[in-house]
Amino acid sequence: MLNNDQIQQFIQNGFVRIDRAFSRQLADEGRAILWRDTNCNPDDPATWTKPVIRLGDYAQEPFRQAVNTPVLKEAYDQLVGKGRWRPIGSLGTFPVRFPSDEDPGDDGWHAEASFAGDDGSWRLNVSSKGRALLMLFLFSDVGPDDAPTRILVGSHLDVPTLLEPAGDVGLSFIELAQQLDGTLNRPLELAMGEAGTVYLCHPFLIHAAQAHHGLRPRFMAQPPLLPAEPIQLYRADDNYSPVEQAIRLGLAQA
Repeated sequence: MLNNDQIQQFIQNGFVRIDRAFSRQLADEGRAILWRDTNCNPDDPATWTKPVIRLGDYAQEPFRQAVNTPVLKEAYDQLVGKGRWRPIGSLGTFPVRFPSDEDPGDDGWHAEASFAGDDGSWRLNVSSKGRALLMLFLFSDVGPDDAPTRILVGSHLDVPTLLEPAGDVGLSFIELAQQLDGTLNRPLELAMGEAGTVYLCHPFLIHAAQAHHGLRPRFMAQPPLLPAEPIQLYRADDNYSPVEQAIRLGLAQA
C-alpha cells in the first residue's frame, strides 16, 4: 500500500518507485522467454549486434503475474481510482537494450501518445484519453550504465497547459515534443533498481531512452494502464484521483 508521502510524491514528481513489486523468480522466468525471442545468445556478446531489439506483446504467465501482484493492484486503485482502470493481462512491447556504441535512434524526450487521431497520428490530450498510467517494469537489474530510462522530475506538471488549448483532439506525439524546451531544465532521475522494481508514472511524465554503456542487456517493459472510464478534471464530488489532481495542479500553475 502506498503511504501518503508516496502519493504526494506521485502528484508532485510524476512517479513513484515500488521495490519488489514482483518477484525475482518471475523476472527470471520472463527474461528467459525474452532471451529466446531475441535470437541472441545470453552467454555470447558477439551475438548482440543491435543497440535495441523490440519484442512484441507478452501475455505469458510470468508477465501476467508480474503486472497483477496485490501490491500493484492496490497501487493502481490508489493512483487511478478503484474501478477506474481496466484489468491488464499483458506487458506489451519490450525494448531490449544491449551494450553498444551505436546510437539507438530512439532517445528523444517525449510523453507517450495514447490515442489515434482522425489523421492517423498518435496523440494525447489534456484528459489523457486512452492512458491512466505509464508503467516501467524492470525485468533485469538496472544500474546507471544499463540504459536506465531518463525521467524529468515534475515534468508532467508542464504538459497540461500545452495540451489544454488543443481541446479533445490534443496534440500529436511530435507536436508536443516540439514544445518541451522549458521542461528540459527539470531535475533528472534515472529509473534504476533490481529486477522486480516498478515505476508507476503519470501519463504526462516526460522521459527518454538512452544508450547502453554497461555489460548486460536491459530488459524492461513499458505498458500503459488503461482507463475504465474517462479521466475527469471537473468532478462535482471533488473525488479526484492523484492522476487527476496532478493535471489540475499543472493547469493551476499556468
